[in-house]
Amino acid sequence: MNAPLDDERAHPDVAETERETTLLLSALRLLSEEPRLSQRQLSNALGLSLGKTHYVLHALLDKGLLKVQNFRRNDNKVAYAYLLTPKGLREKLTMTRAFLVRKEAEFERLHSTIEELRNELQRSHPPGSAG
Repeated sequence: MNAPLDDERAHPDVAETERETTLLLSALRLLSEEPRLSQRQLSNALGLSLGKTHYVLHALLDKGLLKVQNFRRNDNKVAYAYLLTPKGLREKLTMTRAFLVRKEAEFERLHSTIEELRNELQRSHPPGSAG
């Protein structure tokens, strides 16, 4: 039978890196669509605490993938727009391709596992048998 899709117990560092990469990609995708999201709105969209969202934004800024631009809101408060840099746009594309390759491989493994389980059930309990 195929290995489980969830390898986190066997490779916790790899799983953590995968989660981090997925999180950074999710933030880049959201900010490319809505650069004027507040940290609170981004936090809600990502399902993260405000502190973790702040960490993610600073990681993207430190890597040169985002830049911050001030703008004024209607209520005369200064707010920020998080704009992807050219490097950020390239990295988003690279990360998206890698994510898609990983997810397609997971899908294929899952599809194979489902087929194996169906065959196993059919051998154990053929149609028309009591059970």
